[in-house]
Amino acid sequence: MSASDTDFLGRPIVAVTGIGIVSSLGRGVEENWRALTSGRSGIHRIERFSTDGLRTTISGSVDFMGEMGRTSTGLSYAMAEAAGSEAVAMAGLDDGDFGGPLFLAAPPVEMEWQHRIGLDRMDGAETAEAGYDRLLEIARRHPDPSIYHLTQCSRISELLADRLGTRGLPITLSTACASGASAIQLGVEAIRRGETSRAITIGTDGSITQESLIRFSLLSALSTQNEVPEKASKPFSKDRDGFVMAEGAGALVLESLSAAKARGATIHGLILGCGERADDFHRTRSKPDGSPIIAAIRAGLADAGLEPEGVDYINAHGTSTPENDRMEATGLAAVFGETLKKTPISSNKSMIGHTLTAAGAIEAAFSILSLREGVLPPTINYNNPDPAIELDVVPNEARRAEIRTVLSNSFGFGGQNACLVLGRAPGA
Repeated sequence: MSASDTDFLGRPIVAVTGIGIVSSLGRGVEENWRALTSGRSGIHRIERFSTDGLRTTISGSVDFMGEMGRTSTGLSYAMAEAAGSEAVAMAGLDDGDFGGPLFLAAPPVEMEWQHRIGLDRMDGAETAEAGYDRLLEIARRHPDPSIYHLTQCSRISELLADRLGTRGLPITLSTACASGASAIQLGVEAIRRGETSRAITIGTDGSITQESLIRFSLLSALSTQNEVPEKASKPFSKDRDGFVMAEGAGALVLESLSAAKARGATIHGLILGCGERADDFHRTRSKPDGSPIIAAIRAGLADAGLEPEGVDYINAHGTSTPENDRMEATGLAAVFGETLKKTPISSNKSMIGHTLTAAGAIEAAFSILSLREGVLPPTINYNNPDPAIELDVVPNEARRAEIRTVLSNSFGFGGQNACLVLGRAPGA
């Protein structure tokens, strides 16, 4: 390994050689990138189930994955498989014999309502009764392999490992909205430690159900601006009122730069640094002083060997909730100071919604494309600026810009904060 293949700390530089994306904008990198840079929204009215009586009736659901999309676990797998196989193919590798480890970010698994009702009916009841203990007892008396597989935390990663031919025990993690970025960090660290020359990292989330919608609604986290769905997600705007729940998957093939160069792979970008910090304040709210967010950003920059002035563009967490947007702006201002005023920052969630577990992975993929293509996606629906948040949000229209570095933020419930620093491919 030559000196040009290592970073300022002597660690292997990590290259991105494959990208895969599924979102409410469509399936595949090309379709998603074209829609994102044209400012098209994927938010729409929910047709998957009845929304009668619900305060929120819109989402960025993915409704085009066929039969596998009938359950949350099935949809999460179908999107992960689509994104993963696309990324492996782009990397020029065998998508049935990948030959490296898998790091998967997936949503928490639980028994969905249709299966709970089904179990209840096995016991002679017409409607579901409360109590998981009772359902477990029914399941013991009436074992159903299909329900068993749908409620295994590791099911999606096991299927992906078999499908893609990954090596070793696949890792499944769930760190709320930071999960996708955390999966990338695990892949980066494995390569830096010399455990592998390549890894595939995937974030996926297909968990839009009546139950999940109600839960987030009870937290007052969701937008209720249902009249014009595509205008509901409006990060950093004064009239923002909550995020729009969405689904999708993002995948990256990571390789050591030396291994990628040795096999003549096309390099689409670099992972320069990863930062994470925990927030001990509240299950859903950020610490008022923003210290964990600030620390996570600083940790990412330090890991990349960069000062704030070295960041050309910020892909914001930008959820469109009143508190989260304000806290992110506060954290960025504390780190970047006056530099922030001339640093463009935009939110992909204005178009694709908040893909929860998958967000960090999808947004990292979009960030690599921004570096490769020299285009900053817009923050759409920015027609009523919040005077308390003075940022260049790339309002409403994409912008051409030759950028060399991107900071991609992911701040999640439960105090999970992760930041990635990404760079252009060598010689690009």
